[in-house]
Amino acid sequence: MLKLYNTEVQSRLLLGTARYPSPAIMEEAIRQSGTEIVTVSLRRETARGGGGGMFFEIIRNLSVHVLPNTAGCHSVKEAVLTAQMARDLFNTNWIKLEVIGNHDTLAPDVFQLVEAARILSSEGFEVFPYTTEDLIAAERLLDVGCKVLMPWAAPIGSARGPVNPAALKSVRAYFPGTPLIVDAGLGRPSHATQVMEFGFDAVLLNTAVASAADPVLMANAFASAIEAGRNAYPAGMLEPRDIAVPSTPVIGQAVFS
Repeated sequence: MLKLYNTEVQSRLLLGTARYPSPAIMEEAIRQSGTEIVTVSLRRETARGGGGGMFFEIIRNLSVHVLPNTAGCHSVKEAVLTAQMARDLFNTNWIKLEVIGNHDTLAPDVFQLVEAARILSSEGFEVFPYTTEDLIAAERLLDVGCKVLMPWAAPIGSARGPVNPAALKSVRAYFPGTPLIVDAGLGRPSHATQVMEFGFDAVLLNTAVASAADPVLMANAFASAIEAGRNAYPAGMLEPRDIAVPSTPVIGQAVFS
């Protein structure tokens, strides 16, 4: 069971809703993945004009928790206004907070992110901040009211997997009681297993599933990978060794003269 603010969910996979070949494939991928939380970009969907209403209706009919996001925002003002509009539309205090600072890497601007998180938390939002693996940024976000952290593994859509495993492990170690969701940069199910083996609580995906040749099958693959990694973490994994260790004992072995 995963508790995010005051909501409990069974699935540790969160899915985005952009870039799918069709609404029908998106809907089936969401259903087959078992996810209970989907992210929706208010700016992206309303920019489509008349198609936005149909899209939002599909999401509502899926009986999942909607996590609106502020994708595309580059300032505190933009992000706060988008969050306020999303709350009115989806009737939720949840918001995935993105404040982009670099056009090439889509890295978050952690300075503006903290300020936007402070404002939204004071207005009663339950903020899911898309951040880096920086410990100081994480501390500041918690200080202003965030109860969930969402560090990236790599730049959005890069499919590189965790490029700084040591830093991600440090975030986990420093904040043992905080729900941590890896957001952005995972390209393969094995990447998801890896970060779950680090002790992370969940994974948020979009491009790796939506852009796959078969998004429905890929959604299932990631769901299985996340479950495997989650089970491995508390099970106690063997640490790498420099020498071989026989699995069969040599005591009592026959000796030939």
